[in-house]
Amino acid sequence: MDVQNDFCPAGALAVTDGDKVVPVLNKYIQLFRDAGASVIYTRDWHPPDHSSFKTQGGPWPPHCVQGTEGAKFRSDLLTPAEGEIVSKADRKDEALSFFKGTVLAHRLRRLKFRLGLRGGIRALFVGGLATDYCVKETVLDALKLGFQVYFLDDASKGVNVKPEDSKLAVKEMVSKGAMQITLADLAAKSS
Repeated sequence: MDVQNDFCPAGALAVTDGDKVVPVLNKYIQLFRDAGASVIYTRDWHPPDHSSFKTQGGPWPPHCVQGTEGAKFRSDLLTPAEGEIVSKADRKDEALSFFKGTVLAHRLRRLKFRLGLRGGIRALFVGGLATDYCVKETVLDALKLGFQVYFLDDASKGVNVKPEDSKLAVKEMVSKGAMQITLADLAAKSS
């Protein structure tokens, strides 16, 4: 989720060590591609007058404005041609979750049909930026929609406006049913 220049060092809304998720996410991406799983990328894709911007009365500096360098994915993030991109928060009003204002649910149903899966896509693995905002809201919405959700702890970083924000976000996600995992957990299951 949202591994964009503006959320990484030197970005307009930099997450501390936000760039450190890239090598870990790349390992997950390769693992999932090798297994034949789909990889979906989300991005904030804000209009210049987005409601979350301080100039519009929101809490954040302008970031991930459509078509800008800051809105681009990190250049070192694996983005294979078959990966799907879902833009969110592309209208004036806020949308933190992957599911709000997007066609994600439709894409997952279409993917089910294309792959001939019985019961549809049942599990989502979610990681990226930022643990305490978009990642958390997406995980919580996915759980409400009935998905089994795995939070990729080692491939996520938080904004941490307050020092404990990410820890509290993880606690909430797990308490609602998400599984907190790392690459080591997947390696242990595959051996």
